[in-house]
Amino acid sequence: MSMRKSLLSTMLLASLVVLAMAFPAQAETLRPKVDNFILLFDHSGSMVLSSPQYSEHKLKLAKELAARMNAEIPELGYKSGVNTFAPSATQLAPITFRRAAVAPAIASIDTTYDPFNRITPLGFGLDNIDPVLATLQGSTALIIFTDGNSNYGSDPVAEAQALYNKYPKLCIHVVSYADKDHGREVVQQIRGLKGCTVAGDPKALGSDAGMKQFVRDVFYTVVPEETAARTVTPAIVPAAGACESITFGNLNFGFDKFLITKEMEPALEQASTLLKDSSCRSFTITGHTDSVGTDAYNQKLSERRANSVAKWIMQKGYKGQLNIVGKGKSMPKFDNGTTDGRHLNRRVEITTN
Repeated sequence: MSMRKSLLSTMLLASLVVLAMAFPAQAETLRPKVDNFILLFDHSGSMVLSSPQYSEHKLKLAKELAARMNAEIPELGYKSGVNTFAPSATQLAPITFRRAAVAPAIASIDTTYDPFNRITPLGFGLDNIDPVLATLQGSTALIIFTDGNSNYGSDPVAEAQALYNKYPKLCIHVVSYADKDHGREVVQQIRGLKGCTVAGDPKALGSDAGMKQFVRDVFYTVVPEETAARTVTPAIVPAAGACESITFGNLNFGFDKFLITKEMEPALEQASTLLKDSSCRSFTITGHTDSVGTDAYNQKLSERRANSVAKWIMQKGYKGQLNIVGKGKSMPKFDNGTTDGRHLNRRVEITTN
């Protein structure tokens, strides 16, 4: 009986192997979650002081952790940069991400300075990264390596909120080396400002599995290759049918703005091409706003936004009919109670008539 069971087990295992060979694991595609990322290191005195919680001083450990993170991040076309604060300095101005470029920038950060009388202006550090963020388009991950201590300058939580207000597509992730109550509180408050943040715990990131999970949570998503090929989603996606209804994925206006910016032009270029190639010769361009302001003001603002898009497309040579419609704040698609939701509601849509 035991020999029969053994034979059956062997046959079952062989069958499973054959099935596995017949149905190989599906290939996967990585898609970036963000367009840019900046690594920002706290270069203050407290980061090179010894701490009972860590075997080395915090900045040295942060550099080692960042080097491992850099090696794990897939090269998916992000722009990347490396900066410090206290004092503020640029080790790597934003360029297309290559591990080979980021690694020496991380390594170049000095860890041997004298901490005596070296203050910790975390708020100023966040304020000083603003000009770097202003050069970037799309969504940005700002990853801060800090102990959260702030004993000089502006309120770091208020400065983080100011960055969020100015850059709706920004997300701040803190890798926390906080070893004092004040630092822990600052880190916790910054993390609590926006739901997109991914908390970085150095001990968890010390494991390969923890690092892989953090990098995946912040930088990319994984989809089956077949699904990726079937559901490619460019900025503008034509719907099925003889005449295409077109939805913009990244054409959103700033608060109280209606003029076209450089960031919008790639989406508009695609729109112009699709309209020219379409069998339809008449489209409606509809402008929308967020909920801030009066009905009358937002109605006019939504019409101006639609007019700006129509004018841009006509200047690119489109000869068909474009009907302008403004919906003001009457048709929100997103939550106007959040900064991101209001930003996404400040949109223009193009549909067939």
